[in-house]
Amino acid sequence: MANKTRNVFLSGVGGQGTILASNILGQALLNAGYEVKKAEVHGMAQRGGDVTTHFRFGEKVYSPLIKQGEADFLVSFELLEALRYINWIRPEGKVILNNQTILPPAVNLGKMKYPDNVEQTFRTHFDNNVWVVNGREIAKSLGNSQVANVVLIGALSKFFPELSLDQWTGAIQELLPARLHEINVKAFHEGRKQINK
Repeated sequence: MANKTRNVFLSGVGGQGTILASNILGQALLNAGYEVKKAEVHGMAQRGGDVTTHFRFGEKVYSPLIKQGEADFLVSFELLEALRYINWIRPEGKVILNNQTILPPAVNLGKMKYPDNVEQTFRTHFDNNVWVVNGREIAKSLGNSQVANVVLIGALSKFFPELSLDQWTGAIQELLPARLHEINVKAFHEGRKQINK
């Protein structure tokens, strides 16, 4: 087990399953013997507002909060929400973006413009450490668009070779009712296929 504490910042919009995704990540790491600390900000999650999770793990973790510029990973379930937290990623950090746009109220009302070329902005700053995943489309192809969050966790799992597949799928099965096990495990494996490294 590595001594270094690692930091994962998750961001999304209320209703996308950001909190469940962080719970699966946490359970998998706990199953592997890591200490885990996390802090969640729900905002106006019920109304499609900002949802974030600071997530830290290692042999010993003293605080759940990530400092700006120190996230090893940013996993974002919506493109604008990724851009909102670009300054939290360390220069060599890795970015997983769900290729989904959810227009905030100010954009819907015509008061603001949704930013162009979010993916290119990340590639400019993080070069080859950016992966874009069509999580919602993959989830829909499996028959349930709500499992897009687990597709993204599957993608993230490729960066954790120290965790076994059984630890990941075990976490999914521990946290979800039995009727949802099969589709979520499928979503997880489809997410893993999206990362070539």
